[in-house]
Amino acid sequence: MFTMPIAALPAGSISVGPLGAGGLWPSGGVQIYDGHGKLLLTRRAREKTYAGTWENSGGAVQAGEDSRQAVAREVFEETGIRAEPAEFEFLDTGQDGQMFVDHYCLRRDTPLGKIRLLPGETDAARWATFSEVEDLIERDEMCDIIAEQFRLHKNALLARQVVQEK
Repeated sequence: MFTMPIAALPAGSISVGPLGAGGLWPSGGVQIYDGHGKLLLTRRAREKTYAGTWENSGGAVQAGEDSRQAVAREVFEETGIRAEPAEFEFLDTGQDGQMFVDHYCLRRDTPLGKIRLLPGETDAARWATFSEVEDLIERDEMCDIIAEQFRLHKNALLARQVVQEK
């Protein structure tokens, strides 16, 4: 788990080394679940790479943050959902190219009407069952990286549901 603050980086920097020269991007991702068999997804805005695909919240660790602080900030920025860093349950750490990603989950049952989207980042939100997420993946409507993370964490997320899908 990437828990050491990156205090040596200038404010707003997200890299612990020059990209393309062996540097790594510390980042965090979070699956938000409602405890009743659904996950919160947001759709990437048309200005973003993978435009129009569904994803979960996450992003780069900024100078002075650890990965829990980063996901708390990203979740608030992307959805308006507030959570303390300690509320995020650590799942694992993965690496994708030059990104180190600490994966977390967070239980929240926030109505869609209270989700606040970040213009230029996300343009829609939905609660999806695990079967619906699988359908989105099958139809290539989910960001590839997020689809891979979902598959890795599906059983851990299912175990946290009060009502489990069959």
